[in-house]
Amino acid sequence: MRRSKLLGSVMGATLAVLTVGAAAAEAATSKAPPPLNAGTLSGAFLSARSAERDNDFGSAINFYRQALTFDPKNTELRQSLLLVLLTDGQFKQALPIAEELKAVPEIERFSRLALGIDAMNRKQYQKVNTLMMLSLQSDLDRMITGLISAWAKAGAGKPNEALSMIAKLEGPEGFNLFKTYNSALIADMAGQKDKAAKFYQDAIDDKVSVAAAPDTYERLVEAFASFKFRNGDRDGAVALIQQASEMLSGRMVLTEFGKEIADAKTVKPLIQTPQQGAAEVLYTIATAIDRNGAEAFSKLYLQMSLPLRPDNDATLFQLGDISAKLEQPEKAIDYFGRIPADSPYSRDAKMQLAINLAILKRNDEAIAELNSLLGSNPQDMRTYLAIGSIYSQDKNFRQAAETYDKAVAALANPKREDWSIYYQRGIAYERLKEWDKAEPNFLKALDLYPDQPQVLNYLGYSWIDMNMKLEQGLDLIKKAVAARPQDGYIVDSLGWAYYRLGRYDEAVAQLEQAVKLRAEDATINDHLGDAYWRAGRKLEATFQWAHARDSKPEPEDLAKIEEKLKNGLPHEKDPGVAKNGTETPKPPVEPAPAPAPDKKG
Repeated sequence: MRRSKLLGSVMGATLAVLTVGAAAAEAATSKAPPPLNAGTLSGAFLSARSAERDNDFGSAINFYRQALTFDPKNTELRQSLLLVLLTDGQFKQALPIAEELKAVPEIERFSRLALGIDAMNRKQYQKVNTLMMLSLQSDLDRMITGLISAWAKAGAGKPNEALSMIAKLEGPEGFNLFKTYNSALIADMAGQKDKAAKFYQDAIDDKVSVAAAPDTYERLVEAFASFKFRNGDRDGAVALIQQASEMLSGRMVLTEFGKEIADAKTVKPLIQTPQQGAAEVLYTIATAIDRNGAEAFSKLYLQMSLPLRPDNDATLFQLGDISAKLEQPEKAIDYFGRIPADSPYSRDAKMQLAINLAILKRNDEAIAELNSLLGSNPQDMRTYLAIGSIYSQDKNFRQAAETYDKAVAALANPKREDWSIYYQRGIAYERLKEWDKAEPNFLKALDLYPDQPQVLNYLGYSWIDMNMKLEQGLDLIKKAVAARPQDGYIVDSLGWAYYRLGRYDEAVAQLEQAVKLRAEDATINDHLGDAYWRAGRKLEATFQWAHARDSKPEPEDLAKIEEKLKNGLPHEKDPGVAKNGTETPKPPVEPAPAPAPDKKG
């Protein structure tokens, strides 16, 4: 019973294809399936809501349109249709509905924003300012409308008025970065170098914002580095990027941009038009609110930024990332695949594209993409981790081990961050039952990163499983639990270690806690059932096994669970039967650690 997850957190980059324009931007949206006829207003409405909850926006649009045929004037239905059209990137189709709803207070924040974006694209700057006046405003709405209005003022040739508008914007302290950043961009575009330099520096000095809005800070670094370069300070630009790369660990975009700056003869401003500036407002707000559970909301703002700047690689990358989070790998592949080869996002996009190919079981294509990345940078450990993870997911541990062997050979001086290469190589060799090769890798991982919980857990459990170094192994797992007390898988390992040692009451206590943390996990429920049985609590054991059976275990595990439900566990003293009465599972294998593209997990 081994758990492994695909390397969903590894960074990546895409096929080298040309960036497409606005028409293609909408081509990436959901293609509604052949229309299904709900037949009634309530049926269409409920079907639309269900599709929306499943992030199936194409079907939701279809059902909302059906519902409106029964009740064409229903404001709630039109509001819902507007939102899913915008979230799905069908901006032009949303505009007529936005016009109808622009005076409805409950939806004006989106209807008037959509109309304002359209007006901004048409360079109707006074109209933009009028549309950005809302009757109901949250702090977030005030920031968005205020910044877009400022960009409209800048577009009208009034940069000083734009800067004054931003200065007067009120809101939480966390908005300061957005205000200062946009002020810097407007001053930069207007050629007000002294003002721009001060705004840029003030924003860079706002270190609190690195954690709160890392994507915005990354864009700020790119913009300021470009400003420095264009004003004769190449060394300052390179130094700024190097400093930011240390603060924003794992951001390969900055690394790639740093290389570009170091070798470039000319560098363009990050923002060159008011339209791009307004798009930047929506992009930075979208990434700042992109947290667990808010992906669709973030996607809405990202999609609304694309009509203003359809070739924005940063937006395409974020849309790919969110599509992957929403379990839409085909869409993710499309977005990542539209990022051109000369973009700083290209390498990361290729890797993410490969990972999503692997999710679709297109492993040969995925590995080919990743091998092409190794061809250009054989020292990129993230790529080895991604390839090894795909092989491991297919239980091809020999190929995984060989991949990690190549990674180790490419490491001149292993550092703390390279612990995962040795950890994953240890797992591959352990699965191949080559413990003499596995153990040194776990020990090397701990040498690089002492007390790393995953390694402590796996090594400690392996020792106990092989009936060697029992107390030392138990101590390692206890350390792992102390470091991650809310990790149900690691707590499960401690409980199962007690079980293997015949300490059933202690096993029950730990496994009950593990089930609380991972109630849906079939293996942990199965473990608790075994522990209950050995502790003499056979009725509870039967209940727990039944729960494990209903939690979608692997087919080979399901057969064993059903056998236990029928006959219980064999007697411990039966010849040839281990204390657990079943094949011993290994601790769960977490994805090979690597920095995630959205930095938020």
